[in-house]
Amino acid sequence: MRLLIAYLVGLVFGAGISLSGMANPAKVLNFFDVAGTWDPSLAFVMGGAVVVAFIGYRLVLKRPAPLIGARFQIPENPRIDTRLLGGSALFGVGWGIAGFCPGGALPALGTGRVEVFVFVAALIGGILVAKGLMAASGARAAEAARQGK
Repeated sequence: MRLLIAYLVGLVFGAGISLSGMANPAKVLNFFDVAGTWDPSLAFVMGGAVVVAFIGYRLVLKRPAPLIGARFQIPENPRIDTRLLGGSALFGVGWGIAGFCPGGALPALGTGRVEVFVFVAALIGGILVAKGLMAASGARAAEAARQGK
């Protein structure tokens, strides 16, 4: 049942991304081109998503637990730190350069376009590099703590 629900949620998400144009890099890049061929339509897509998420969180978090999980998966760190800001900036720069974000690229895989596959491969590579760097950083911090530095 969990797998079916996850599939249906992903299907609705992918359909929404595709219908809104967020899987089309040209449309996304035109949104960022405020001095040229600016297309503000994605601002309405994002605004609509924020409104739906705001209402959804208010309704769902009133429940004691999610329908298909033991507990809600909510970030525990509310701080805005350099790691969050750096990751956000890197995400925005990548989105502006490629015209894809991870949410838009996954449904776009269905188009069969080579650039989408290249983007997703680079995305996976970036995730693996980041995990490796975080593991190495955590190992260095743990070693320094053991040595009392």
